Amino acid sequence: MAFFQQNSSQIPMFPYKQTSRPQSLTSFDDLEYDRQRYANYMDDNNPELDRELEKRLVRKLDWMILPIICMIDFLQFLDKSTINYANAFTFSTDLNLSGSEYSLLGSIFYIGYLVYQIPNNYLLQRVPNVSRYIGTIVFLWGGILVAMAFGKTFGQMLAMRFLLGMFEAGIYPALTLLVATFYRRSEQVVRLGAFWLCNGLALFLGGLISYGIGNIDTSFFVTWQWIMLISGGATCIMGIASFFFLISNPKSPRLGLNAEYSHIVEERARDNAVYRTTTIKKSQIIEAIKEPRLWYLCVATMCLNLQNGAITIYNTQLIATFGFNSLQSVLLSTGSGLSDIVYILGSVYIVTHYKHSVLYTAMGLMTIDVIGLLLLLLIPIPKLKLIGFYLAWPYAACFVLILNTIANNVSGFTKKIFYSSVCMIFYCIGNVAGPFMMVKSQSPSYWGAMVGYCCSGTVCVICLGLARLWMAKLNNEKSRRRQSGVEKSNAMVDMTDREDPDFEYIL
Repeated sequence: MAFFQQNSSQIPMFPYKQTSRPQSLTSFDDLEYDRQRYANYMDDNNPELDRELEKRLVRKLDWMILPIICMIDFLQFLDKSTINYANAFTFSTDLNLSGSEYSLLGSIFYIGYLVYQIPNNYLLQRVPNVSRYIGTIVFLWGGILVAMAFGKTFGQMLAMRFLLGMFEAGIYPALTLLVATFYRRSEQVVRLGAFWLCNGLALFLGGLISYGIGNIDTSFFVTWQWIMLISGGATCIMGIASFFFLISNPKSPRLGLNAEYSHIVEERARDNAVYRTTTIKKSQIIEAIKEPRLWYLCVATMCLNLQNGAITIYNTQLIATFGFNSLQSVLLSTGSGLSDIVYILGSVYIVTHYKHSVLYTAMGLMTIDVIGLLLLLLIPIPKLKLIGFYLAWPYAACFVLILNTIANNVSGFTKKIFYSSVCMIFYCIGNVAGPFMMVKSQSPSYWGAMVGYCCSGTVCVICLGLARLWMAKLNNEKSRRRQSGVEKSNAMVDMTDREDPDFEYIL
């Protein structure tokens, strides 16, 4: 991943800079120019001043970028989950859905998601301003959700769900890109956790909002139409705001940075290993394909998202099988959001307080997930099955840690985007297949699906363990080479993690 900037005539590095200064961050000469030009602002004898300046910069980034990122993520998850809340009311009846048509509406979203991965990969490397790109696709999917409120047939809904998935597909890679652009590797897990926390918040507030709408007595629109209209309208407004106010360049004049911050921004860019280039480097793609780590992480992503694809759209329906009515099921679905929030907060706390604990934490989360699924299957008293249901939500926090692993441990612009894109393809495959494991004839227990999700969760744990072993082995090899003096660091920009002898994998 990398950061995007407009050309030199549009965005100077700082407001006071001469326009003759080279602007491309793809060359080492550009970075060296900053170091020489602003050397007088660097105070090696006063590290406390540098730390204080950096804290101010991070606070500014947190106020200017993180709220927009979090709001977009909140709306993205809420919008794709609207059919879950709609189906608690008269959605299926009004559209005359039968057989596996509802599951297909859930899966078609991720088929659109999958189709857009290659164009999104290309655009992330080519668009000059990622914030404008984000604002555009957010507005488009908001408009599609509004249109869905007026859908009358299964075919119309199928087409619009496909388009909704296409335009939402660019968001997770783009938002992760922004986090990797603006924040140090040590800071990223907290910020990634913050915007993924909004998934849980969307589950929680989405249930409350839908419950409130369900109690409105109106003949103008039915309940599920109001859900889509309100959610889609809010998303369109957010798209416009993102287009004009979200920044995508750490050197943007809108940050109001002065010369004191020059070397700090440069040092943070070096720490992130984030250097933009519009050249697609085939060597980095080949290197990624040859790494077993890529396939371990991708298989783990696919396995945990088998469950996600089903639980996200069958949330309220599963709760209803425990003996609750429609409105009660919608209200109780808020508990799954709270569960998601607790798991993400807990995992972020662990990985920020214990070194090299990221993948161990992810493995532990999926173990808890499997236990929750077994309880959901085995508890004999229907209403007590809620215990297992609420326990079975750690997979979302695990996925956050997988994305964080990629953001922190893959460098090289093309390689980082390739890793993220392939991972998202496997994410889509899992989400497409997951709903079809919920066989209607096995209702209310859906025992086949629960056993399948338990097995896939176990495979996920094994793959994460293998990925950790692979990176730990490389850490040891690099350490031995540095100690023997065989391999020394160089000034090459846009190195991959394998090429950089000083790169340490965060486990």
